[in-house]
Amino acid sequence: MQPRTIRVIADDYALSPGVSEGILVLARAGRLSGTGAMVPGPRWREDARRLLDTPAGFQTGVHLTLTGGLSPLGPMPALCPDGRFPSLGRWLAMAHAGLLSSGSAQQDLSAEIARQLDAFEGAMGRAPHFVDGHQHLHLLPGIRPLLLNAIARRYPPGSVWLRDCAEPAGRIVRRGVTVGKALFIAFLSRGLARRAASHAIPTNAGFSGIYGFEGNLPALMERFLFELPAGALVMVHPALPDAELAALDPVVAARQAEMSYLAGQEWPAALFRAGLRLG
Repeated sequence: MQPRTIRVIADDYALSPGVSEGILVLARAGRLSGTGAMVPGPRWREDARRLLDTPAGFQTGVHLTLTGGLSPLGPMPALCPDGRFPSLGRWLAMAHAGLLSSGSAQQDLSAEIARQLDAFEGAMGRAPHFVDGHQHLHLLPGIRPLLLNAIARRYPPGSVWLRDCAEPAGRIVRRGVTVGKALFIAFLSRGLARRAASHAIPTNAGFSGIYGFEGNLPALMERFLFELPAGALVMVHPALPDAELAALDPVVAARQAEMSYLAGQEWPAALFRAGLRLG
């Protein structure tokens, strides 16, 4: 039986030197399918050039960033009056209250989505292969429609795919990893594939990789591969930790653990046992 092809995408490229370097090491070793770039990150302009030397077939996309201790690429007076992105909790609260659908909020969001896509294209000289969202904010009502419209308007049909975080509840429960969080993110994703298809935007066919950034990583990775269909996506966060990362993000030790695992021999062996291969 032929192995099923999946994508393994590393998030947060350009967040810090060690994040970018770790992802590039794994890309050159054939351990990843691609990476999403945080273009508001302080390293983007410098690190973008390094992506031009990744192996053929390695996909690079926009990791739409609206949180994470960073600043927007331009003014967002309604949503970021102090020039800094709100916290994840604040975004969720605003979305739940319907505040992201106001005219001023929509104007802020549309402008920042365009700026981040422009920044990627300007540095790479081409469109992104895909778009996803830091902390899955691309799933939120008020943000999702704007992103779908931007991709459909800017790029030829079918040329840029979008991360869908939906999964069947039964598979999430059987996997048994951070079930509540995974179910919540899958709930936020409901209807995304259908709406994306109506804009001729492809999506992945399955999603995995959500956990609490602690625990036995080899055992967790075996579970992440459990029952994955062809076309599924596994999200990872490898890095070579550094001071810049520690200043911007609380997840440090888990990134080092992921880096070590993905660079070692357990990772290809786990893919083989699961009947999977990277694509």
